[in-house]
Amino acid sequence: MATQALRRPPRRRQVRLDEQLPVDHRLNQVYRIGAGVTGLILIVFGILGLIDKIGFFDTGGAQVAGLSTNGTLSVLSICVGLLLLIGMIIGANFASTLNMVFGVLFIASGFINLALLDTGFNFLAFRIQNVLFSFVVGVMLMFFGMYGRVSGSLPHDNPYWRARHPEQAERERLHRARGRKGQVGVG
Repeated sequence: MATQALRRPPRRRQVRLDEQLPVDHRLNQVYRIGAGVTGLILIVFGILGLIDKIGFFDTGGAQVAGLSTNGTLSVLSICVGLLLLIGMIIGANFASTLNMVFGVLFIASGFINLALLDTGFNFLAFRIQNVLFSFVVGVMLMFFGMYGRVSGSLPHDNPYWRARHPEQAERERLHRARGRKGQVGVG
C-alpha cells in the first residue's frame, strides 16, 4: 500500500506548438497553401491600393476590389502578405503557427476596426466590408493553421495524435511491426 502511494502515474507528454512534422507530411501542404494563397491575396490588394496613389492616412479611403483602403492599409497588407509568403516557404509547423497567429490578429483587427468605424481614429479607412473581410480571412487562416493539429478525432497516423498518446502509439507501432514480420514469412 505504501508503494502505491509513492508511485506516480506516468506523465503524459505535452505537445508543444513548435514540434516538427516529418518533412513530407501531407499536413505541411495544407499549411503552406493557406499561408501562400492568403499572402498573395493581401499583396495584390496592397499593390492595387498603392497604384491608386491615395493618401497615406486618408480616412475617406479609395475603393479597391470592393474594399476601402488608404496608403497605410495598403503597405500593411503587403507586409503581412510577405510574412505569410515567408511562412509558406518555410512551411511545416512555422507556417501552421503563423497562420493561427495571423488568424487571431485578423479577427481582433475586425473587432477593433468595427469599434472605430465612423470615428476620427479610423486611420486605416475601414468600412463594414473591410471588417467582414478581416473576419473571413481570420477564420480562413485559423482553419488552415489548426487543420490536423486541433481536433478530438485525429487519425492515429497524425504526428500530433502520436505525441499526445505515446504509449498507445508505441503499441500500435509494435503491432504493425509484428504484422509485417508475419507477412514476410508467408509466401
